[in-house]
Amino acid sequence: MGYSGLSIIKDGVFGGKGRKPLWRDPAPKSRYDAIIIGGGGHGLATAYYLAREHGLTNIAVLEKGHIGSGNIGRNTTIVRANYFLPGNQEFYSHSLKLWEGMSQALNYNVMLSQRGVISLFHSDGQRDAFVRRGNAMINHGDDAILLDREGVRAHLPYLDFDTARFPIYGGLYHPRGGTARHDAVAWGYARAADQRGVDLIQNCEVTGIDIENGAVTGVQTTRGAIKARKVAIVTAGRSGQVAALAGMRLPVESHVLQAFVTEGLKPVIDHVVSFGMGHFYISQSDKGGLVFGGDLDFYASYAARGNLPMAEHVMEAAMTLMPMIGKARVLRSWGGIMDMTPDGSAIIDTTPTQGLFVDCGWCYGGFKAVPASGFALAHLMATGQPHATAAKFRLDRFRTGVGLMDEEGTGAQHNLH
Repeated sequence: MGYSGLSIIKDGVFGGKGRKPLWRDPAPKSRYDAIIIGGGGHGLATAYYLAREHGLTNIAVLEKGHIGSGNIGRNTTIVRANYFLPGNQEFYSHSLKLWEGMSQALNYNVMLSQRGVISLFHSDGQRDAFVRRGNAMINHGDDAILLDREGVRAHLPYLDFDTARFPIYGGLYHPRGGTARHDAVAWGYARAADQRGVDLIQNCEVTGIDIENGAVTGVQTTRGAIKARKVAIVTAGRSGQVAALAGMRLPVESHVLQAFVTEGLKPVIDHVVSFGMGHFYISQSDKGGLVFGGDLDFYASYAARGNLPMAEHVMEAAMTLMPMIGKARVLRSWGGIMDMTPDGSAIIDTTPTQGLFVDCGWCYGGFKAVPASGFALAHLMATGQPHATAAKFRLDRFRTGVGLMDEEGTGAQHNLH
């Protein structure tokens, strides 16, 4: 089924009668050429690009729940390419370009809204750091505009500019950044992968990874054994647990990241706004809810729920930055499990086990990385060589210390990234 303006009118007139499910619900086959563990955004994108770019169709995506039930369906939807260090810079620049063509490529509206990202700074030192970052972005071909105090006020007049502790000095404006609809991203990639022959196997938890003579041969699941010579672990905050099934210990820690949504309000926040003196970021959804988040809960956990002290911390940052939202009622909150690396940058690489691949360690940046992550992992699985945009996302950098990418300059402590 194709989507168009005419199809929308037809659905409106006839109440969507005759519409079919977006993808099949097949039973798992006994053997595939490749298996992707994890039916989130990264796993679905990998399957899609394996099929579209490399012609591989005998692929299974195994998801222990339903498609889109993990972090891809619960995040703050921010898309941006405002990175500073080589390695991250070219990757996220490529990812933003893929975002810009995603709806047309998938024939599915992912509701990309390039409303702009404004990162505030509150000191002379922060200004200098943002000048360097902005220049690096421009030199790489991305967009960046340095705003002074009045420049920020022209875009964001509702902020508290004169708080005694954190006065606003200015901001770095990234106009091509913005948000996208997280659910639509999952559904769009799932539908497009299915149309190219990929089997999306839901309610199929992987319980073991079979290895013979140093090479992967398949997986054990709650729906039986499945053979494959290539297996990719793409399971976000559960990466460490799944890798342990293959006898691997990944250099990641899993932490909870909370996010919050308010009741629907009239349009008031046109951009994505990031607070420089507290890890706080906010935007407004198409339905009017204010979507915001802050720091991790700062302890390792697999619980998909957060703690009250961190919820209070995030609300304090919100009130410090924009007191106007103090009366908005928070409707819901949730906790996503983040797999944090020691340098805050991701891993897309082969492993010591032949045919076993890993895509993990996205820290805070998993959503905006979805298309480029899938593109790069598909390239690696199909050709055996890393894609140029992800060539520095090596697993062994944590063993050798060569090529570490500490984007935030916060050192080798997982939870600080």
